[in-house]
Amino acid sequence: MEGLPPGFRFFPTEEELVSFYLRNKLEATREALLGQIQRVISVLDIYEFDPWDLPQFAADLCHADPEQWFFFIPMQDSEYHGGRPRRLTTTGYWKATGSPGFVYSSNRIIGLKRTMVFYTGRTPNGMKTEWKMNEYKAIEGAASSPQEIPVAPRHEFSVCRVYKKTKTLRSFDRRPM
Repeated sequence: MEGLPPGFRFFPTEEELVSFYLRNKLEATREALLGQIQRVISVLDIYEFDPWDLPQFAADLCHADPEQWFFFIPMQDSEYHGGRPRRLTTTGYWKATGSPGFVYSSNRIIGLKRTMVFYTGRTPNGMKTEWKMNEYKAIEGAASSPQEIPVAPRHEFSVCRVYKKTKTLRSFDRRPM
C-alpha cells in the first residue's frame, strides 16, 4: 500500500473499468502500467470458485474491501469456438439476468455489461443467493449506436465486479455521479 494516501478506496465507474483497466489489460503494451493494474484487479477464473471464496483472491489494494471485489476473467476454451462460457461452480451457477446493457463514454458505446446472480444447486432447481456480478466486455473501437457494435466483442479478458446484495446502499452506490 506504499504510495497511497490513507483511506484509499477503489471506486471505478463502469466507463473507467472498460476504457482504462480492461483496455490496458487487452492491449498489454506497457508492462509498468500492467503491474500497477494487477495490484488493483487480479486475474482469476472466478468460475472455479464459489462467490464467498472470491474475496480472498482479490488483488492487494482491494483485498480488504468488504463490499466489492474486481477480477479479470480469462476467456474460456468454449468461447474461442463461438460457444457460451461455462458458469458453473462446485456448489452452484451464475445466471444472467435481464438483457445486456451498454457502457458509454462521451455518448459512444465502448463496452457491454451483463448482470448475473449466483444460485446454489443445479438448474432448474437452484436457490437464488444475495451474490451478484457485473461482467464487462470491451468492444473494438467505439460505436454511437447498438447497430454499429461489431459482431464479436473482445473476449480475451472481461472484467467483473463481484458483490453481495444488501438492503442498504453500498459505498459504490453512494458515490456522487
